[in-house]
Amino acid sequence: MLFMKGNPDEPKCGFSRKVVGALMEEGVEFGSFDILSDEEVRQGLKTFSNWPTYPQLYCSGELLGGGDIVLEMHKSGELREVFSEKGLLPPAFTSTSGTNGTLDAEVPPASTTTEAADKVGEPEKLSETLKARIETVVNSEPVLLFMKGSPEEPRCGFSRKVVDVLKEEKVPFGSFDILSDEDVRQGLKIYSSWPTYPQLYVKGELIGGYDIVIEMHKTGELKQILQE
Repeated sequence: MLFMKGNPDEPKCGFSRKVVGALMEEGVEFGSFDILSDEEVRQGLKTFSNWPTYPQLYCSGELLGGGDIVLEMHKSGELREVFSEKGLLPPAFTSTSGTNGTLDAEVPPASTTTEAADKVGEPEKLSETLKARIETVVNSEPVLLFMKGSPEEPRCGFSRKVVDVLKEEKVPFGSFDILSDEDVRQGLKIYSSWPTYPQLYVKGELIGGYDIVIEMHKTGELKQILQE
């Protein structure tokens, strides 16, 4: 479900248009809601999702992110991975060939695809061992950034920008390179109920991802939280 400005046939902002294009390229069916048509929903959803901008993309009732996040996930293949895990892609888009940007994954038989679709929305669970590992890392520093790469060598634009923000705030922070540990990378998404990176934690609590951190930095809310 895409909350956007306009509709897929007539988007009314560039980000909405780009996200529509990404979803069409992924080959996934989606609904849309024009937030320009209902001011109460437009303002209320910002509070409901704790996400200040549009468009917003939801999958199985969970927020995936805004324009920048969705486009980055599309570019990296993570968006297709999410749709595939939820059983939302037609078989043609889960080819084993690995060409044309498809994932190197086995094509499930029709019955498996149906079962996967029936399980959409079921919460995934962490093993106790992995949960304990993640909690240890999360609480290893008062301010901790889960990112791609390191503060000295960020491996994606979003991670680089959040690092810059933390440096501007003049706060000491630790980091964890999620590219170095696939178990933590996938497990933290379940632990935090947040599907993308970077993720910023303060005193063991999730502050948010890229869009949220940048917005809080602009409004001064991030500085206030760090001071408190």
